[in-house]
Amino acid sequence: MPRGNDTAVLLGRRYPVFMALSERRLVVILLGLAVLGHLARLTLSRPEEAPGAISLLPAAPTGALQAQRALVERAARPLAPDERIDADRATALDFARLPRIGPVLAKRIVEDRSGRGPFRDLSGLDRVPGIGPSLLARIEPHLSFSAPPRAAGPGPAPSEAESPTGPSAAVPLNRASASELEALPGIGPAKARAIVAYRELHGPFATLAALGQVRGIGPRVLARLRGQVRVP
Repeated sequence: MPRGNDTAVLLGRRYPVFMALSERRLVVILLGLAVLGHLARLTLSRPEEAPGAISLLPAAPTGALQAQRALVERAARPLAPDERIDADRATALDFARLPRIGPVLAKRIVEDRSGRGPFRDLSGLDRVPGIGPSLLARIEPHLSFSAPPRAAGPGPAPSEAESPTGPSAAVPLNRASASELEALPGIGPAKARAIVAYRELHGPFATLAALGQVRGIGPRVLARLRGQVRVP
């Protein structure tokens, strides 16, 4: 049977009464951190919220999502065969739907129009860097211009000696539209657009022979055009 001192030793081993100094310091630190955390939570939480409440972010407005979806669908929708884009009012999203016009060039077109005014016709659109004759010919069937056309200068006074079958009946090469050129012998829609695009890029033709510089216009076509067109 253990003695009194032995019993105290055994009880001290099984049930320690006092903690070491380092352990007491650790407990004090943990309690202090717990109190600070609780105070911070009470300070940052709103008065109407219960402690520990979870706040949910508000959902995005339904109207904004529908508008964004409509923009994406419009950008992805291909052009209809008879659909035209108003170059003087269209957005960059509309221009990007045109053939061979990407987002970068579409944004450049809108920026040019904002800084320099409406295009009014194909020659105005040709001023945008990155747009050339071939691209103009490609997108012309899909374009329209709502701004008033540029005022044309006074033309030459008609001569009394000219007859309806003489020079006045010939198509003016440097002023004719694509539809007027298309009616000439040997000139179809593609060549008519190429002539207009070349003229807008390089300026008016000085002679009928200069028309041969347009792609698709050869000696045979030039021979058929003699007497049908005039170069003022």
